[in-house]
Amino acid sequence: MKTGKIRCTILFPLLWISLYSPAQEVAQWRGPGRDGKYPGNALLQEWPAEGPALLWSYEGLGAGMGSPVISGGKIYVTGIPDTLAGMGRLFVFDLKGKVLWTKDYGSEFTALYPGARSTPSVAGDHLYIESGIGSVYCLNAHTGEQIWNVDFFSDLGADSVQFGFSESLLIEDDRLYCTPGGKSHNMVALNRFTGEILWASPGSGEQATYSSPVLFRHRGRPLLVNLTASHILGLDALTGKVLWQIYQYQDNNIHANTPLYHEGNILVSSASRKDSSGLVMLRLSPEGDSVRVLWRNKGVINLSGGAILNDSSIYMSAYLQPKWYCIDLNTGEIRYTAGDPGGGAVIYADGRYYCYAERNGEMVLVDATSEKFTVISRFMVRLGTAEHWAHPVIDSGMLLIRHGNALMAYDISRKE
Repeated sequence: MKTGKIRCTILFPLLWISLYSPAQEVAQWRGPGRDGKYPGNALLQEWPAEGPALLWSYEGLGAGMGSPVISGGKIYVTGIPDTLAGMGRLFVFDLKGKVLWTKDYGSEFTALYPGARSTPSVAGDHLYIESGIGSVYCLNAHTGEQIWNVDFFSDLGADSVQFGFSESLLIEDDRLYCTPGGKSHNMVALNRFTGEILWASPGSGEQATYSSPVLFRHRGRPLLVNLTASHILGLDALTGKVLWQIYQYQDNNIHANTPLYHEGNILVSSASRKDSSGLVMLRLSPEGDSVRVLWRNKGVINLSGGAILNDSSIYMSAYLQPKWYCIDLNTGEIRYTAGDPGGGAVIYADGRYYCYAERNGEMVLVDATSEKFTVISRFMVRLGTAEHWAHPVIDSGMLLIRHGNALMAYDISRKE
């Protein structure tokens, strides 16, 4: 239930633009650009044999697979502690691992693969969480006090999803974008300070899935892209108008990767076997009003590990297979595969790829080019519980790894 009355505000784009606050840095899922690339340099180019130094660890988050984020010298992450009987808790740490405070924000998802799913999004004094049962919470980032909340079902008419709502909320200026699914509020833009509806789009009319939206400017036009159960959607970010949709099949409607934008193209990967739609590159029209399939590769099977775009190549893992891909960005052809490390999440910083194997929790540092994939260093993540599904994070010279119940901070700064 939303605190206060929901209203739908229709504004002309030019008026809406005039109401925007200045762009503000956002701490969010997979880094500043939602593309898995983290800023910074002076990071270790190789690790000691035993791995980088463990600065600190905390075991007590409870069940969860959302990543941490760092904002204003604080680390934010969510979980479901065993003692809370299904209640989600926000944990806030300082950079040395001290728990500054916690906030129990509401009920969480406890069915299939129980745990808090969403990675928090933080902008200035405001923090946003989407629970696995479909509630959006806006909290004071300094105290945890609730400012507003919206319920996907009672307020927005959402349809339930099998594995729980998992998107990480998108912030752009004064707006918060989310994907409840359903026929009337398929994708929604909220005023992020009040929770009021700015626009609601019928989208595809389908259930939500597990991916997080991305917003980019194509020739100056702000476009919003996300997936629903069986479609890739492109919307005008100012009005919510559906510009185009492309069929994208995955046998369980599991689309968990965030779309990536690159020079007028959109990359989407959602496959767990070869009868899925696989990896597809879409080409936007000059105005962004339509797309065409530039190429599709159904032989690339990547479900949730993300991808990195560099050097006209796509670097990503194979789902539940000991295989990593290097794929030609322009043609979709596989340039080469590497059998080591095992499949999992990949992020990038300071010229190195960080590969976190989902089957055994091995963290591997890689030097990859369009011609070869070289393992530099590796270590095992031995703390924590359940699946190795949370994507790692790099910030403040630290590599942050969340494994279920545990959060670990490793020193990867290079000492001059």
